[in-house]
Amino acid sequence: MKMEPIAMHGGDRVGAALAAHGVRFVFTLCGGHISPILTASKARGIRIVDVRDEATAVFAADAVARLTGIPGVAPVTAGPGLTNTITALKNAQLAQSPVILFGGAAPTALQGRGALQDIDQRPLIAPHVKLFLKIRRVRDLGPAVEQAFAVSRGGVQGPVFVECPVDLLYDEASIRQWYADAAGKGTAIPDRLLRFYLKRHVEKMFASSAEAASPQVREVLAPAASAASVEAAVAALARAERPLMVIGSQALSLAAEAPRIAAAVAQLGIPVYLSGMARGLLGRDHALQMRHQRRAALRESDCVVLAGVPCDFRLDYGRHVRRSATLIAANRSAKEARMNRRPDIAAIGDAGLFLERLVAPLAQTGRRWMSWKEELRTRDLKREAEIEERARPQGEFVNPIAFLRALDQAAGENAAMVADGGDFVATASYILHPRSPLSWLDPGVFGTLGVGAGFALGAALCRPESEVWIIYGDGACGYSLIEFDTFVRHGIPVIAVVGNDAGWTQIAREQVKMLHDDVGTVLARTAYHEVAAGFGAEGILVKNAAEVPAALARARAAARAGKPVLVNVWLDKTDFREGSISM
Repeated sequence: MKMEPIAMHGGDRVGAALAAHGVRFVFTLCGGHISPILTASKARGIRIVDVRDEATAVFAADAVARLTGIPGVAPVTAGPGLTNTITALKNAQLAQSPVILFGGAAPTALQGRGALQDIDQRPLIAPHVKLFLKIRRVRDLGPAVEQAFAVSRGGVQGPVFVECPVDLLYDEASIRQWYADAAGKGTAIPDRLLRFYLKRHVEKMFASSAEAASPQVREVLAPAASAASVEAAVAALARAERPLMVIGSQALSLAAEAPRIAAAVAQLGIPVYLSGMARGLLGRDHALQMRHQRRAALRESDCVVLAGVPCDFRLDYGRHVRRSATLIAANRSAKEARMNRRPDIAAIGDAGLFLERLVAPLAQTGRRWMSWKEELRTRDLKREAEIEERARPQGEFVNPIAFLRALDQAAGENAAMVADGGDFVATASYILHPRSPLSWLDPGVFGTLGVGAGFALGAALCRPESEVWIIYGDGACGYSLIEFDTFVRHGIPVIAVVGNDAGWTQIAREQVKMLHDDVGTVLARTAYHEVAAGFGAEGILVKNAAEVPAALARARAAARAGKPVLVNVWLDKTDFREGSISM
């Protein structure tokens, strides 16, 4: 194995390993505990993007992981820096995103003794990650990064945490001097014993670190479904009269495979519903993609393929699929494949690769399903006409359905859309048409609010050629509005649209109906655009329908000029999603 001289400090070992794994961006909020990681990464050409909330750093890393397939990286400082990430970390775990979170920690010899920001981080973080790595020696830093990347990408993907105590990251001479000063010069027996203990402790920390192996990148193979499960699925689909597919985010775990997965779905000829990150897989308006009345279609289908989709609340815990149907579950997780309802065929492995393997043996079969597809298409068109009618009424402010239809028409063909909100965003999911694979980002099953700025930051950096839109509810906007400072400082020209109906509408609608009280659900028509402008972004206010076309054109022009934008749209109330509460 090739050897190289000792790095200047432990942070260099981390930076070198990140560069070897193809990391292009590191998201952080600075802290003395992790500064050497930041400076070392920057020295190796990695872009350091500092944000205003640690949660945003993890959300941005999550977006990078989803869009590139390379684990996203976020180093944060110890204690509160780490606890601020927990919601975003849990979101990544449930969305199965391979994120690497580095956490600073108190010096190894002072942990548990009241040092600054010193807490036991394992019980807080371990439940939300695939692996918790606590580093105790400098020589283990590089191998820990290698292990973290391999584990995060293997099997069911997910986040990994690496705890890096501060005394392992700074240069050896400084740390040895720090410990020498801490030991003091007393001659009493306790003083001499302390010096002996600390000297031995330092020797263990730096043992065998004089030479370091070059960073290694471990090969990670995607799990593959068994040949028997593929054969059984092919046979079931060949017999089917009304087959249906539901494809979810996990099917795009291998981001580089997205074009081939899209081609496979098109060749199979099976009508399909797309959810989560799979939205846009077939482009804007593919004949096979159905958008409405999914529950009815599932109840009519005689063979259902769930590709990377569990039978959770979104499928009414499996009850949306009729009992007599053949259920095929393709999933990296055996647990998720069998959640709430046992499938007839369980294809445990990467769902996207599974779909590709179905193509050759089912060639030409799709012609048998033309009447079934036409039936679903007719139903879809009827629902589209109903939505068109719902867009016509005009009130005091802006009809949200009409606005979203205007946005869908105005957004560029290279648009990437980030969803962050409740009622407004759920309405948008019916109306907006993602343009291409991996052009839609939403939190996933955890339903987390606050992902908007972080996801948009990651998307804009990974796809600088794309027009990045954040679709904000006015409630969700409050979580990450501060990050317009980040967008301005780093030159990230996102376009945020705030659907401002002055309330937590998704909650209020059912709460008022059931409990006859709007307590806790009322917001104001806040001037979010002025907040964005205060950070140096472009702020635009829209109060009526006549202002919409010019506002959207102005927003796109500002973004093309390199300026982030926030469009604050005052919305009329709507009952479009009446009765949509989920349990």
